[in-house]
Amino acid sequence: MTSTAASKQTPSGAGTGESLFGAVDLTGLDGQFTPAEKELTLAVRSLVDEHIRPNIAQWYEQAVFPREIIPELARLGLLGMHLEGYGCAGKSSVEYGLAASELEAGDSGLRTFVSVQGSLAMSAIHKHGSEEQKQRWLPAMASGEAIGCFGLTEPTAGSDPAGMRTTAAQEPGGDWVLNGAKRWIGLATIADVAIIWAQTGEPGDARGVRGFVVPTDTPGFQAEAIPSKLSMRASVQCDISLEDVRLPADAILPADSALGLKGPFACLNEARYGIIWGVMGAARDSFDAVLDYSGERLQFGTPLAGYQLTQAKLADMALEINKGYLLALQLGRAKDAGTLDPVAISVGKLNNCREAIAIAREAREMLGGNGITLDHSPLRHANNLESVRTYEGTDEVHALIIGRTLTGIGAFTAAGK
Repeated sequence: MTSTAASKQTPSGAGTGESLFGAVDLTGLDGQFTPAEKELTLAVRSLVDEHIRPNIAQWYEQAVFPREIIPELARLGLLGMHLEGYGCAGKSSVEYGLAASELEAGDSGLRTFVSVQGSLAMSAIHKHGSEEQKQRWLPAMASGEAIGCFGLTEPTAGSDPAGMRTTAAQEPGGDWVLNGAKRWIGLATIADVAIIWAQTGEPGDARGVRGFVVPTDTPGFQAEAIPSKLSMRASVQCDISLEDVRLPADAILPADSALGLKGPFACLNEARYGIIWGVMGAARDSFDAVLDYSGERLQFGTPLAGYQLTQAKLADMALEINKGYLLALQLGRAKDAGTLDPVAISVGKLNNCREAIAIAREAREMLGGNGITLDHSPLRHANNLESVRTYEGTDEVHALIIGRTLTGIGAFTAAGK
């Protein structure tokens, strides 16, 4: 039986002997998950405890993405884990969310790797690709033997992808020639394949946007890591330049589902969904860090945890973490049932990112001066969350998506236009 099937059992906290959420669980979250879901969660947590926590401060300080972690992620089936077939694990949406939460409790950069690989690059091929493209790339990506990236954002086109300037022109012989630039593309310098979105029609015509499967050793493709980041330092974000990148006719993602911006947006929603769970992992880790610290740190002969202000702050943090997980679970169950409205993903992304970064900042403050060191995780989480709340749609973009649903009026363009 696959884990997807197992997750349809009646939720139960029995069978693992270990709490998923610890002291922060004020609402019986543990009881909402099946034994299979709990087993996967604890397996990912063990990976994080063994391979990430002992090293993350050093990786973050030195701005190193640990490629040696990739085989461990693949071993647990975490790469493209929500996809079916082609060597993918076929896990449920809730299982994917729980794994994302555990990875981001370690560090956002490690969860981002899994997201770029699985929710973006692999999902693009799985949703929109030909059978040949799927067979060529997905098994190797699921095993970690091939790395992928997803090129949508550009130096001048972030929240408005319809304004992209990267072009794909088809020549009489059928070949495509790509020219342009992409920015903030995760994993591009270590990727073996890039999903590049380009304009095949008139500038500004969203209907002309198409995706292409681009091996990164293709002449004219060049990626360069963006240096001097204050966030996501244990991750890789890059600039891509495309100069007369020549591809065969069958490099295009052929499915009708890939026509226009609905192609990349379908993949972005997969990544946004993972973020809803992931950021709660960062928030929970920040809470756990300050809860432990406040129980040990003495001020005026009393543990910080004994003061009313500390308890009030901890209570507020715990409330938002419980609400954030319950929201994520509601969306995950709907996604598995096939009833999830895309606007609900914007609700989750906006709410949980906003609350997670507030919790991480509050935890840093409660740690005092010690909180600015890498001995403690909250400031690292807060810095990372600055990126997470920006990519896959800023707070403002998701607020406008929700506003359009509430009012029936799109307000994405400047007033008067």
